[in-house]
Amino acid sequence: MVDRTGIKTGILRRSLRCREMGVTLTELIIVVTILAILATAAVPAVKFEVKRTKESQLRADLWEMRRAIDMYKDVADLGGIKTKADSNNYPPDLQTLVDGVDVKDKKMRFLRAIPIDPMTGNADWGLRSNQDEADSDSFGGQNVFDVYSKSQGTGLDGTKYNTW
Repeated sequence: MVDRTGIKTGILRRSLRCREMGVTLTELIIVVTILAILATAAVPAVKFEVKRTKESQLRADLWEMRRAIDMYKDVADLGGIKTKADSNNYPPDLQTLVDGVDVKDKKMRFLRAIPIDPMTGNADWGLRSNQDEADSDSFGGQNVFDVYSKSQGTGLDGTKYNTW
């Protein structure tokens, strides 16, 4: 087929199609650059979200263990658990909360398992007895009055994890 200019339109269409099928190197570089910029912007947001999730888990784990310690003390205060005289009715260790104690011919457990500290990656928690100072980082060993993370990291709110 020939158009008004005398050029065969079939050949012209084919040559235009061949040029449109490929992607130029410039276009490829532009697309890769845009994707790199978007990925660079997304990395801090992902890191922030991961840290926030770990902090949320840390708060939940601390709350769960402190609640279990309080429940143990409440049962002991009511006379359901025999404790040492100098323990002030607090548990001797976290494992006792998991293993349970006998209360009126029944085994009473306060924790299913000792949680893993999301900041350190292990179940080694800092412990305080009620004879220790409030900000002490050494455990007196008499009883478990409080738990804290051994992580030296700082939270998104600017406070140290071991003070939570």
